[in-house]
Amino acid sequence: MADKKIKVLMGQFSLETHTRGLFVVSGMLRDAGMEVVLIGNATPEQIIETAVQEDVDAIGISTYCGGELVLGKSLIDEAVKKGIKERTAFMIGGIFPPEDEPKLKEIGFDGIFPPGAVSSREAICDFVKKAVESKQSA
Repeated sequence: MADKKIKVLMGQFSLETHTRGLFVVSGMLRDAGMEVVLIGNATPEQIIETAVQEDVDAIGISTYCGGELVLGKSLIDEAVKKGIKERTAFMIGGIFPPEDEPKLKEIGFDGIFPPGAVSSREAICDFVKKAVESKQSA
């Protein structure tokens, strides 16, 4: 693991118009020594297809549009269909109701970062490292 950089695909769903969180977290991960593939706005299918093509270790989603449950489920379902769910760490962060957090966990996201989490660079970067390590050792 030490020889290979962690590769993270960062994206947001098609309806998103706010990109600040996406760019801030992408920069954090890059500054922590990870390789970041920035897809920007895409459908769940496009995100997973890119993840397969790029052979990423983790997928991070930034969300503000209110479709995190429906689109998040589509993303995870597509990951299962393409056979990458078990070996890829999935994170989601942004603006969403607190009551959605357990639902997002149930859908299959490994990490959930509600508003304010961006201020903790170490927590996010450490989580990604540990989640990827956990997936690779399973």
